[in-house]
Order: sequence, then structure tokens, then C-alpha cells
Amino acid sequence: MGIKDKLVNGLTSVANAINNFKYIMAIKSAFITLMPVIIVGAFAVLISNMVMDPTNGLAHFRPFAFLADYKPIFTAINYASLNILTVLAIFMIGLELGRINGEKNFFPGLLAVICFVAVTPTTIQLMVNGDMQQVTDVIARQFTDTKSLFLGIFVSILSVELYSKLGKSDKLKIKMPESVPPNVAVSFSALIPAIITVTVFSALGFFFHKLTGLYLYDAVYNVVQRPLETVMQGLPGILTLMLVAQIFWVIGIHGNQMIKPIREPLLLGAITVNMTAYEQGLPIPNIITMPFWDVYMSIGGSGITLALLICILIASKREDMKEITKLSFGPSLFNINEPVIFGLPIMLNPIMAIPFIITPLITGTIGYFSTLLGFAGRAVVMVPWTTPPIINAYLSTGGSIGAVVTQLICIAVAILIYLPFVRIANRRTEG
Repeated sequence: MGIKDKLVNGLTSVANAINNFKYIMAIKSAFITLMPVIIVGAFAVLISNMVMDPTNGLAHFRPFAFLADYKPIFTAINYASLNILTVLAIFMIGLELGRINGEKNFFPGLLAVICFVAVTPTTIQLMVNGDMQQVTDVIARQFTDTKSLFLGIFVSILSVELYSKLGKSDKLKIKMPESVPPNVAVSFSALIPAIITVTVFSALGFFFHKLTGLYLYDAVYNVVQRPLETVMQGLPGILTLMLVAQIFWVIGIHGNQMIKPIREPLLLGAITVNMTAYEQGLPIPNIITMPFWDVYMSIGGSGITLALLICILIASKREDMKEITKLSFGPSLFNINEPVIFGLPIMLNPIMAIPFIITPLITGTIGYFSTLLGFAGRAVVMVPWTTPPIINAYLSTGGSIGAVVTQLICIAVAILIYLPFVRIANRRTEG
């Protein structure tokens, strides 16, 4: 077996191990389910600011000024979807992990939410008329939006795992007579494991605060989530993540699925923060978000393969490549590029693998500095990943023409990168 085969087999083994890790599976499934929720929130932000806003939207013009009165409708939708995203994620991760552990009902998801609330402070300090007032029996938004996402993931996984292990003990099960309906018997069977699990987490939150003066939220956010967010908001962090995805694609493994458990919490969290700031008329904090990835680093799909298809139409002399391009061009306009990756193929193709890997790194760098310099607007709306190029750049940035121009520049640069490799493929055929 050659070095190349050993490398491919090694990476394949790593990929399979990651994909089969149950916590990764639960997180991936949860965020796939939550994607429509995020899109709904994005729709509300878009309508609220581009139509209903009296300063920047359509309601600014006198004939449409009445629309401003209805802005609270979409503000409420935004709050109901994006500002409780952590709670929804906790429920879905708990539910998915419970299913993996053999639970056939919704209770693990509910239990995960209960345990999260048990470790969350319900007393906050608010400035009211110049005086600091203590407000009790409330949960601040920072504990339900994406700032608490990693704490929610940890609590969800640990609580369901503890509950599942306790539930396997016959000593902790309340056995009911056979005449009792099965669903009632199952509920009583889960009672003692549930009580123990919730008590453990409530005690954990209580004693952690007593000993450190901090809540679990503070510890997890400052030690885990904030450093990861800082890394991901830097150019090296996002380029490294893209590089890993592209390498997996080249060996025939779905790269985006491999990095999804890392990418989704961080990049979806970043865009929800931006959407909230946009809704409130505040400065937009994050450059790198999920739409940034789609708009500048995945044009036509992973590897910016829309540019490759254009190059083949322009310069290829190979009929096989032209036929694959005809079949792949339509899906590529909606950022679906499996036909070209596996049909051309790019997978295990040393000629096309090089531009496939480096192109999104270069276009991502262009998009980053264009946004950093203020030429392109920052993403403020989460649009579906299947939204065609140009349209996704315009909508995701709230109508930034600079973003559209930057995306066009990225496509042009990608074409220039792919073109020599298409010509090399021509010469190899002729040889």
C-alpha cells in the first residue's frame, strides 16, 4: 500500500470515528432541525429593517409610513426565534442524544432544558430611574440567546447521559402493575432518575456559585466559548476550518458535514448576534458568520466550483468535462456541487484538488479584508444556503452593493485560479 493510500485510509478512519461519535451526531442533527428557525428569524429581521423601519426601510417614505406601526410584529418573531435559540438547541440536542441512547419519547429534551434552567441565575440587577434594582424570577436574554450556547450544549449532553445511565438501573425504577397503561408506567419508571439528575445539576450550579462567586455561564463562556469565538472571528481560524473541510472533500468525504459540529454553533451564533444588533440599530460586531462562509467561500458550493464550471465552458477541450459541466451547472447556481465533485471528479484528482483547496482560502481572504475595510457590508441576515450567488450577497448584507461587487471579484479571481488547471487537464488528455 502506497503512502497516498495510507493517508486516504487514515483520514477516512478519522472521519468515520468523528461521524459515529454520538455527541457529534446529536449536535449535527439538532442544528439541521434548527435551521428553519434561524431562517424564520432572519426573514423577520429582513422585513423589519428593509420594509418596516421608519429610518432605513420602506416606511421612511411618506406613502408607506403606516408600515412602521407594524414593526413590533416582526420584532416579536425575531425574539421568539433567535433570542431563545439556546433553549431550542438544548431541547433538540437532548432529544437527539436520548434517541441515540434508546429513549423513545421527548423527555430527554425536556429534562435537558430543566437542568439548564436549574443552573441559570434568575435574579438580575437593572438600572431603573438611576437606581440599581434587583429583579427576581426572570431569565436574562444572555442566558437564552447564543451567548449561552456552549453551556447549553454541555448541560444537555451531560444531563441526558446521566439520566440514561441512571435509567438502566432496575433499583431506581418504580414498577407499576401490568394493568397500568404503558405510557404511564414509562413515566413513573423515569421519575427517580429524573429527580436525581435535576438535583445533581441544581446542586452543581449552587455550589459552583458559592465557591467561586461565578455562575456556570460565566465560567463556560469565558473559558470555552469566548476564546473559540475569538479564534473563529480571526482570518486564520476560518481559513483553517475551510482547509480541513476541503481536504476531506478531496478524499471523498463530505467536508461540510465533518466540520459542522464546530462551524454551526460558532458561525450561526455570530450571525444571530449580528441580526439582533441590526434589528436594534446597533453597530454590527461580527465579520465572519455563516453567510460570510456561503457568500465568499462557497460560491456555487464547496471549492467555488461555479468558477471551475465557467472555466470548463471557456477553455476545456474534453467532451467528458463539458458533459459533466452541463449536468452540474444548474445545481451549482443553487450551491449544490456534489455532481461536479464526484462526477468530474475532483475527488482524488491531483490536478483539480489543488485549486479546489486553495481557491476558497483566497476568496475568503478577499471577502474578509473587503468587509474589514468597510467596502462590503457585514452580514446581518441569515439566508438559505441554496440562495444563488449575487442574490445571497445582496440579501445577507441588507442590500450592500459592495458585498455584491466583492463576490463578483471573488468569482473572477476563482476563474483565474482554475483556468491553468483546466488547461493542464487538456494537455494530459492530448498526451
